[in-house]
Amino acid sequence: MTTVPTSKKINPEPIRDPDSDHLLTPQNCAIAIIDYQEGQYATVGSASREEINLGVVTLAQLARAYEIPTVVTTVAVGMGVHKPTVDEITRELPGITEIDRTGVNSWEDADFRAAIEATGRKKIVMAGLWTEVCLAFPTLDMLLEGYEVYPVIDAVGGVSAVTHQTAIDRMLQAGAQPITSLAFGCELMRNWARSDADRYRTIINDYFRRKREAGQSAGDLFC
Repeated sequence: MTTVPTSKKINPEPIRDPDSDHLLTPQNCAIAIIDYQEGQYATVGSASREEINLGVVTLAQLARAYEIPTVVTTVAVGMGVHKPTVDEITRELPGITEIDRTGVNSWEDADFRAAIEATGRKKIVMAGLWTEVCLAFPTLDMLLEGYEVYPVIDAVGGVSAVTHQTAIDRMLQAGAQPITSLAFGCELMRNWARSDADRYRTIINDYFRRKREAGQSAGDLFC
């Protein structure tokens, strides 16, 4: 006969070492957000802008709420070809300095590399447009250099569904570890009884609010 506990659980479990934890924590990872510019959104065919923003805005909110080192980069703004990072993202990251590049592979840009290396983190949570180029190329390079890369799958998009999925397959075969925005938030927060759980509770509530506004079905909010 199974005995059912009668006392309520209201205290969190002990926190594992946040620096050595094999899962993602605010202390052991950094975030890279690559090429979320008007021209890139306009050419994505695998997901709508609203669908992509559900993920990438959540990623930016998590970066700010959990004070995670974050690198934001653009391509060809200085050349007059593209506009800077869209407002939906930058307003979640006030004061962030964007690194502009001329090349499509961020890891080949000295300033981007230096910014990633300056975080001192080897776990890199990364999102970019397009999946098959701006996300895949630096992911493949960084994996070879010993980084653990976590592509945020619900925050990215490719020219087509085929190119998007092919890029995901390629990154996974090379050793990347896929993640989604809300799952990343849960991994950071880890326990609803922690004193700082409201950081994530606020973000997940906003996610479902934005999802409803976009006309998508959403579950009950986390009060």
